[in-house]
Amino acid sequence: MDWDRLQYFLLVARHGTLARAGAALHVDATTVSRRVSALEAALGQTLFERAPTGFVLTAAGRALVPHAEAMAAAAARVHMAPGGRAGLSGQLRLSVTEGFGNSFIAPRLATFVAAHPELEIDLVASSGFLNPSRREADMAVLLARPRKGPLITRKLSDYSLGLYAPASRPDWQQAVGQAPLSRAGIPVIGYMPDILYAPELDYLDEIEPGLRASVRSSSILAQRRMIAGGAGVGVLPCFIAAGDPGLVRARPEQTIARAFWLALHRDVAPQPRIRAFIDWLDAEVRESRGLLVPA
Repeated sequence: MDWDRLQYFLLVARHGTLARAGAALHVDATTVSRRVSALEAALGQTLFERAPTGFVLTAAGRALVPHAEAMAAAAARVHMAPGGRAGLSGQLRLSVTEGFGNSFIAPRLATFVAAHPELEIDLVASSGFLNPSRREADMAVLLARPRKGPLITRKLSDYSLGLYAPASRPDWQQAVGQAPLSRAGIPVIGYMPDILYAPELDYLDEIEPGLRASVRSSSILAQRRMIAGGAGVGVLPCFIAAGDPGLVRARPEQTIARAFWLALHRDVAPQPRIRAFIDWLDAEVRESRGLLVPA
C-alpha cells in the first residue's frame, strides 16, 4: 500500500479538514484532496463522507486507520537520529482538563518541546474532552476511567482538593474554621450544576452536606481568580492554588481526593511519539507528587 497516500489519509482523519491536514503536511488543501481521492480510487472504497463541517470517516475509513497508524509507527522507527534516538515528528494531540492542562502541563512543556522540536503538539485544555475512541485526540487525561471503547487506560495520578479563602479576608478564614459555611453568610464559589461536565466535580457535598454555590463558573481558573479576588470561598485542586499569594487554605484538615486517568486508543499506543510523551508526563507527575497530593 502506498505510504505517501496513506499519510495524507491519516492526517485528514486526525484533523477533519483538508486545510488543517495540509497545514500539518506543509502542502495546500488541493494536494491533500488529490492524494485522498487517489487512495479511494485505488482501494475502490469511499473513506470519508464530505460533510459541511469537514471530512468524517466512513466504516471503510475507520477500518483503514489502524493500518495507517501501524505504517506511521514503522516509518517513525525507520527515521532514527544519530546515536540511536528516534527523531520524532508528526502531530501529537492531548485532550486534558482545563485546570491540569493550563496549571500543570503547560508550564512544564518546554522540556518536552526542546527534546522533540519536530513534533507538532496540540494541547486541548478545556471543560469537556475529545474522545480517543473516535480518534479526536491521540490521548486524554480524564477525571474518571472510561468503561468502554478500544482504549488502554490507567491511573495517571491521585490529586487533592481543599477549601480556599481569599488572603485578603482573614475574617472569612476564621469564620469558615468555626462554623458551617451554610450559616456563615459567606458566598460559596463553584460550578454550575446544570452544565457540570463530569460528576467528579460535584464535590461541595463533601465539604458540607447540601452546600450550594451562589457564585458559579464553568471554568476552574475563573473560580480561582474569583476566590483570590475576594468574591467568596470555594474548592480548588491544591496544585492550582499552590503558590498563589491571594489564596489561603481555609480548612487544612479537610481534603477531597480525586484522580486523573490516562486513556489512549490501542492502535496509537506503540507509536514512538506517544510513548515519548507518556514517559515525559509520568516523570513530571512523579517529581510533582508533593504538589498534586500535599501531605
